Amino acid sequence: MRRRTILTLPAFLAGAWLAGPLRAEPPQRAEAKAKKGPAPAGRRVALELVLAVDGSASITDGDLEFQLQGHAAAFRDPDVSDAVTAGGAAATLVVFSGPHSLRVLVPWTSLTSTEEVAAFAERIDKAPRGFQGDSTALGSAIDESAKLFAGNGFDAARKVIDIVSNGFSNSGPDPAGVRDRVERQGITINALAILDEFPWLEEYYQENVVGGMNCFVKTAMDRSSFVEALRQKLIQEIAALPAPRSVIAAANF
Repeated sequence: MRRRTILTLPAFLAGAWLAGPLRAEPPQRAEAKAKKGPAPAGRRVALELVLAVDGSASITDGDLEFQLQGHAAAFRDPDVSDAVTAGGAAATLVVFSGPHSLRVLVPWTSLTSTEEVAAFAERIDKAPRGFQGDSTALGSAIDESAKLFAGNGFDAARKVIDIVSNGFSNSGPDPAGVRDRVERQGITINALAILDEFPWLEEYYQENVVGGMNCFVKTAMDRSSFVEALRQKLIQEIAALPAPRSVIAAANF
């Protein structure tokens, strides 16, 4: 039977005296805490979306420019705008290449009205250019994109990373391992693979990149099908539509 120790008041006071005087919190710090209060809740939206475009050596300056123009054109599409504003979303656009190279081109932006969606497209048009990396680190891109959701000022049940690339990972952490870890955080990773150099990228992205609820890969054969593939992909992930493991864009202009 465990014996309970009863500490009398005199003994407690003696112990407190031996331990030294009790230290009250400095008034300045207490006042700062009172002013700060609890952290403000993020603005409620249906979707938080990281748009990550490839700026590695496999992408020429013209190809990167085309990716950016394609994203701006997609958000100007009435169907995309309607899908985004139906539930409200927030998005940011970033560019990546080698490990730890992620660079934000357009910061987190509210997309809850047609005016905000149009303004987001305009910000993509005016985003900084001239970024040119070396290797392609898809694992690092996924990892650093996932960190952007923390403290972004928004709160959504669905968080999606949207990878656009024409290459496979050739540096940095294994993308499949990073994908699995990010997926466990409740984040979905989708991809648009451009098949202008490696026709087998669809299978590679299925196995190593995409993950999470209703994840999918879309493919574009070339520039002529890129904008339509991107438009379809945005509508699909914004609406959270289930997809087969393989979705191929066949549009040509």
